[in-house]
Amino acid sequence: MSADLSTLDAEFENVTVTPDDGTDHVTTVTIDRPEARNAMNAQVRAELKTTFDAIDESDTRVVVLTGSDEASAFVAGADVTELHERTALEQREVSKRPRVYEYVSECRVPVIARINGHALGGGCELAMAADVRIASERAKLGLPEITLGLFPGGGGTQRLPRLVGQGKAMQLILSGDLIDAEEAHEIGLVDELATAEELDDAVENLANSIASNSPIALEFAKRAVRASGSMGLDNGIEYEAELFAQVLATDDVDEGISAFLEDRDPEWKGK
Repeated sequence: MSADLSTLDAEFENVTVTPDDGTDHVTTVTIDRPEARNAMNAQVRAELKTTFDAIDESDTRVVVLTGSDEASAFVAGADVTELHERTALEQREVSKRPRVYEYVSECRVPVIARINGHALGGGCELAMAADVRIASERAKLGLPEITLGLFPGGGGTQRLPRLVGQGKAMQLILSGDLIDAEEAHEIGLVDELATAEELDDAVENLANSIASNSPIALEFAKRAVRASGSMGLDNGIEYEAELFAQVLATDDVDEGISAFLEDRDPEWKGK
């Protein structure tokens, strides 16, 4: 792993990347388009894709994905003007995978969505593509596309039922209603709720807790858990067993067990 994430900021207009300082292995990716409340346009999506490609080749162990606080939003949706100008053929081209949502969900390392404000439409779908969602109590979430004569097209119709159940997903998608962060937490769309003042501490605590573990174990564990959403139980258990056998052959397992027996902190090598 050798990608230099510190050079990305100079290349971007709407995304800032704050790499780890060499000790915590946590990289923060911030969507920063405050004049549009961080709405995703082609430029934002391209910069996010480039960022996540680089992260996969870096020493990062955890990504925190968020919106700039200046915008008071995580991502307020897709750029509607840009969407309105597309033909059906152009939309099919834009929808070819991997899209930005897949870049997030298939990232090699765990991704925490720090939902600091509104996460609507494509922004809600981006948050759902992350592995864990921590939201400020001031945030609102929802998929209001139906009110524009559309419906969620960034994975929302597939990811939301897996998180909250089909009935609740139908209710939110077909009404387009927004919900506050407390309700999102109650139904399982948000995993942890924090006050605006405590949000950073909550995100930092979880990110550091995850990043303290073996990068190989993190990658394989993420693969196994993600597979549970697409595999039947028997196939999923077989896949888990295969991944477990592979990780057992790593140097990090030897180090982890040795550290446990010697009552010391492990020094992970990612090998």
